[in-house]
Amino acid sequence: MNTDSAAESVEDLAGLRVVAFESRMEQETARLIGRYGGRPLLAPAMREVPLDGNPAAEQFARRLLASEFDLVVFLTGVGLEALFALLDRSFDHQALIAALRRVITVARGPKPAAALRKLGLTATINIPEPNTWREVLHAIDQHQPVAGKQVAVQEYGVANIDLVAGLAARGAQVMQVPVYRWALPEDRAPLQKAIATMIAGQAEVALFTSATQVTHLIQVAEAQADGAALRRALSHMAIGSIGPVCSLALRSNQIEVDFEPPHPKLGHLVREAAARAAGVLACKRLTPVVEVASPALTEPSRAPRTATDHPALFDHPMMRACRREPTPYTPIWLMRQAGRYMPEYRRVRDKLSFLDMCRRPEVASEVTVTAVRRLGVDAAIIFADILLPLLPLGVGLRYEQGDGPQIQRPVRAARDLASWQPFDVSALEFVATAIRMTRHELAGAVPLIGFAGAPFTLASYLIEGGASRQYLATKTMMYTQPELWESLMSRLAQITAAYLKMQVAAGADLVQLFDSWVGSLGPDDYRRYVLPYTAAAIAPLRGQVPVIHFGTVTGNLLELMREAGGDVVGLDWRVNLDEAWARLGYQVAVQGNLDPVTLFAEISEIRARAGAILTQAGGRPGHIFNLGHGILPQTPVAHVQALVEMVHEMSQR
Repeated sequence: MNTDSAAESVEDLAGLRVVAFESRMEQETARLIGRYGGRPLLAPAMREVPLDGNPAAEQFARRLLASEFDLVVFLTGVGLEALFALLDRSFDHQALIAALRRVITVARGPKPAAALRKLGLTATINIPEPNTWREVLHAIDQHQPVAGKQVAVQEYGVANIDLVAGLAARGAQVMQVPVYRWALPEDRAPLQKAIATMIAGQAEVALFTSATQVTHLIQVAEAQADGAALRRALSHMAIGSIGPVCSLALRSNQIEVDFEPPHPKLGHLVREAAARAAGVLACKRLTPVVEVASPALTEPSRAPRTATDHPALFDHPMMRACRREPTPYTPIWLMRQAGRYMPEYRRVRDKLSFLDMCRRPEVASEVTVTAVRRLGVDAAIIFADILLPLLPLGVGLRYEQGDGPQIQRPVRAARDLASWQPFDVSALEFVATAIRMTRHELAGAVPLIGFAGAPFTLASYLIEGGASRQYLATKTMMYTQPELWESLMSRLAQITAAYLKMQVAAGADLVQLFDSWVGSLGPDDYRRYVLPYTAAAIAPLRGQVPVIHFGTVTGNLLELMREAGGDVVGLDWRVNLDEAWARLGYQVAVQGNLDPVTLFAEISEIRARAGAILTQAGGRPGHIFNLGHGILPQTPVAHVQALVEMVHEMSQR
């Protein structure tokens, strides 16, 4: 960073208290603020945590040396340097340089371009400022189409999910190459002190040099119930951002940006603060700040009004909870609420096969609506199955009595994937018809949830041929046939997105993505083999309807699942809701998470355990009550009804 471009010392900050969140250049930041007459308050908001072993980086090097990539994107200069420092321990430096000369290289801004020059390389594509993911995609589009191309994206700290999803949506096979991950500082006392100082009105300027600083600041403030107070305090301060990406993070958290420097460098940011802070503060003192009742109301990424035929649903507690807005009580619905535990369902199931029930819209609608009316829940979920999108592919999907779904023609080699029929979403029109019929029957009483299986869970069924305990075939393909895995997951991401969009067009008010089997993976495998494709499946729904992202046995994956996308993260019963929510950050809603077996206990025990979950949620906007998985077949219906009633009663505001 060029920190010496500021001109001679001028006390333009004139004693103003300036809060900055820089960590790597903490001392230099303090010096610059003091140089312009400000009083620095430094609160490092993040630390770099190297990835243990980093098998993804090593795999990138092997594939690069084998000339498997067509295009490599470098997002940061520091990240590029750190990547080579890691790879140079195990691979020949000059061979890596020679391999990069054979591919198209993309530099997001001047810093990775400069890092490439240090290696003796010139970037094929240079992304000019502002260099957000949109400009990166636009520049790549202008150079050449990426459909069918192998693309690697170097990351640093957090994944750029929008960029990865955009490349995947264009048909690229994307490999993410992490270098570090960002974590909160081990000593959070300076950050907590800064929050208290700003809330007390004892600071006038705040400077942000990365989007992660914004995320961590809000996360710490929300964890100590100071989020609203901090936003109010920041609305009265002069806010400086290093550049467009950081500004986007600030605005998505309802923090208005007052100035950016002409160049995204620390010295330019402090100089801009010295030149403009006094004027910004004078203007804010003359103009009252209009506060927003809930941060979710103005977030552009949040779902707009949906359900055009029933606009009142926009203010239904279920929809408000998805947007993290206050509700009169905690909304509740239950996975498999239309299932074998209900006698009404069993009577229909005795006459029809499971697949026939799905394919007959009038039957699917009937069992969906019956569950809502019998239980009094706050949402309906259309009766269907996560594997239905596999039907048009010709893989021989069967539902065997007692054995569950079976795939007669599993995917084990490239020829199996090549034999698929083209996916035609209209072949699933019976689901859309069931949604339309159900919306009519519900008459605006409660929202209707559409759903789909996530790419990893669908892939596991396709590879294993049915249910599995060890996922041996699935993981073996991941590790030994990465090209086939990428092709399979890319197609499944596109299929899932198309299926969900069809349901939204038919009238689904929100959707849930079920990743039932992804808990079989560790974080590194999830980051490399799953996250880009789940993100690509969710991305097309962003801004249309709320998305609930649910998985089981995913306590070790929650932060990565949030990274993949979704307005609500579903929690299973194996985690404490309060701890999980704090880890996720309070800018996302949560759903869950009562153990389904609890419903076999006495009513008093059910009440105690449901009350404990509500206590963990703390009345914070954004909690949807649910089980940690689906209702079990022998569950007493009366106990399910009692749960719904007691959640409504105990959570009354």
